[in-house]
Amino acid sequence: MLGLQIFLLLSCMCGFAVSKTHNFDWEIGYVTANPDGMHERRMIGINNQWPNPTIRVKQHDRIILNLHNGLPDRNASLHFHGLLQRGFNGEDGPEMVTQCPVGPGSTITYDFNVGGQTGTYWYHSHSGSQYGDGLRGMIIIEYADKKDEPYSYDEDVSLSVNDHYHLESPAIVKQFLSRFNPTGAEPIPQNSLFNETKNVTWNVKPDTTYLLRIVNMGLFVSQYLQIENHKFVIVEIDGVAVQPYEVDSIYITVGQRYAALVKTKSQSGTNYRFINALDVEMLDVVPEDLQLVSTNYLVYDEGASKPEHYPYYDFEKFTESLHGFNDFDLTPLSGEKLLPEPDITIEVNFSMEVLGDGVTYALFNDKSYVPPKVPILYTVLSSGELTTNPEIYGSNTNTFVLQGNETVELILNNHDPGKHAFHLHGHNFQVISRSPGTDDEDHPVEFDPSNDTMTDYPEYPMIRDTVEVNSNGYFVLRFKANNPGVWFFHCHVDWHLEQGLALVLVEAPEEIQAHQQHISANHVEVCKNVSVPIQGNAAANMDFLDLMGQNLQQPPLPEGFTAKGYIAMALCTLVAVYGIWSIYKYGIEDVSKDNSVEVIERLSRILDEHDGER
Repeated sequence: MLGLQIFLLLSCMCGFAVSKTHNFDWEIGYVTANPDGMHERRMIGINNQWPNPTIRVKQHDRIILNLHNGLPDRNASLHFHGLLQRGFNGEDGPEMVTQCPVGPGSTITYDFNVGGQTGTYWYHSHSGSQYGDGLRGMIIIEYADKKDEPYSYDEDVSLSVNDHYHLESPAIVKQFLSRFNPTGAEPIPQNSLFNETKNVTWNVKPDTTYLLRIVNMGLFVSQYLQIENHKFVIVEIDGVAVQPYEVDSIYITVGQRYAALVKTKSQSGTNYRFINALDVEMLDVVPEDLQLVSTNYLVYDEGASKPEHYPYYDFEKFTESLHGFNDFDLTPLSGEKLLPEPDITIEVNFSMEVLGDGVTYALFNDKSYVPPKVPILYTVLSSGELTTNPEIYGSNTNTFVLQGNETVELILNNHDPGKHAFHLHGHNFQVISRSPGTDDEDHPVEFDPSNDTMTDYPEYPMIRDTVEVNSNGYFVLRFKANNPGVWFFHCHVDWHLEQGLALVLVEAPEEIQAHQQHISANHVEVCKNVSVPIQGNAAANMDFLDLMGQNLQQPPLPEGFTAKGYIAMALCTLVAVYGIWSIYKYGIEDVSKDNSVEVIERLSRILDEHDGER
């Protein structure tokens, strides 16, 4: 018996020996860069460098990351996208959900274990659309024992794609969330990036298998990827290993990740195009100078010429070469079956509406997400027996309370002509039903549980953490509530998150209270530095049922006003402003100084006479 105990002890010690602690000291600040070669601007770098570093660790490793906000004018935060943060909910990163904003000059420490996850992930700011200004990078989690990898390859290569804006995000948001943008049209990017630049050359060796890890770190637009005369064999989506699936091209939304095997030719003196293209269907307008199709190069022979750049603007010609790929067809390598019938069903209808200030907002069931005055996790920890009451989390946080180990079904009906990529923190989910898109805005397709074609669920559904809903369509997700915490579910088109397209899942709050119990001293200090309270309900009241003073969405439009009415009013306003300018330009501006004095004196006499008559 003693020998067995010694053996078990040594086994545990060996297990601890293989895991490592990785320490990172990062200061974020502005770095001047020219990512697309067309416009120099400030980007948010780390330790005075940009692009930002990749975090590469192994299963069960610990990360201790000290993030110092060296930005003089902005708050910051960091989210580890796709990491489940099991037991580490307070390290998840979205401000006013699980932590306070990190103010200028503050340092926050993220301390967590990555657990048993493997695969391709990324980190990014979760403070508005800030990651579009550069605060982003890749995370790779390797198998603790390489022999456990379910696929073989020779080399590991990372690739990020982005949409890119020349203006900084605060300036873009100011223009976007404005009564002068009554349709809510998303900001159009000025370019796309491929590994944070353009026209990249990837030197490859013949007869070699590469594992290509791909992340779309953009704010808005999905992208197509294609390598001429080569195939992708998809083996992982959002960190989840899948049955190998061969495709000619990959369609990747913002927030999604793919790992694909690329086998090079046995011998070749030819070089090939590696194309990334913006999904033009997502753009309300296409500026003449927007390069929809970008060309990079797979180079076998540096001495051989490269093929000509694919036509920048010929998206239709490019799509003719695509053979279609539906991620719904991907099945998990684990063989995980469809989860049982749900214990709780959450159904939300998504729409875009103009509210009383003339700005277009995104709403779930007529409610636009507005951050509370206390981070929601901190409300859980301070609310005692009321923690299971969803009302304490605010009227505009779209919060749902889940019990531990429930099977949850989330139905989303999209009443919008756009495509949207939705991401769930803290969970991977099964995608069990999804409709194709439709252009018929008057008749969006809603999920109907009594419709047999809509409920013909796959036996082994696709599993991931970021999924696209098609225009005027729906999807149905299922997952197990086995990770106590406060988890954000939101559109990863970050312009839509800015408009309020989010909800919150408070999962097993009593278990959160039992296991977390307190906030780290460092995180308390971060809150103190930005004067955000760490106790109370959504209104920061200690009487948890008193929501007086909470943050609320804008009131509805005045009766009789419509979105079209606001468009007309905006156009009329612009015409009026132009008219006033014209009067000044072609009238008053031409009046000489002497004449202007004479006019003023004459007006004064008229006013004096008028006063005398009164």
